[in-house]
Amino acid sequence: MDIDYAIRKDEPPTVTNTSTPQEIALYERWERSNRLSVMYIKTKISAGIRGSVDQHDKIRDLLKAIDDQFVSSEKALASTLIMKFSSLRLTTIRKQGFRKKTNMAGMVAVERKQGFRACG
Repeated sequence: MDIDYAIRKDEPPTVTNTSTPQEIALYERWERSNRLSVMYIKTKISAGIRGSVDQHDKIRDLLKAIDDQFVSSEKALASTLIMKFSSLRLTTIRKQGFRKKTNMAGMVAVERKQGFRACG
C-alpha cells in the first residue's frame, strides 16, 4: 500500500455507473491513500498548527494549508527579529552593548537560515 499515492497522483474521476472495474479500483486506491494520509498528518502535527489550519478532506489541500501557515509564521518571526534589532541603540562603545547587537544579528541570521531550510 502506497500511503503517499494520493500526494503523488492527481485525483482520478469519481466512480459512476459506467466506470470500469479498473477505474473503480484506481479511485478506491487513491481515496484510501488520501484518507490515511490526512488522518496520519492530523495526528502528527501540533495542536497549534492543527487549530490554525482549516479542515481539509484532500491531502494536497491540507499540505498546502500547512505550508501557507508556516510561510506567514516565518514572515512574522523575521519581522519581530528585525524590529528588535532595529530598536537597539548603540549608546556607548562598550563591549557588552556591542556584543548584544552582534548576538541579535546572529539570531536573525540563524532564523533566516532555518526558515530557508524549512521552505526548501
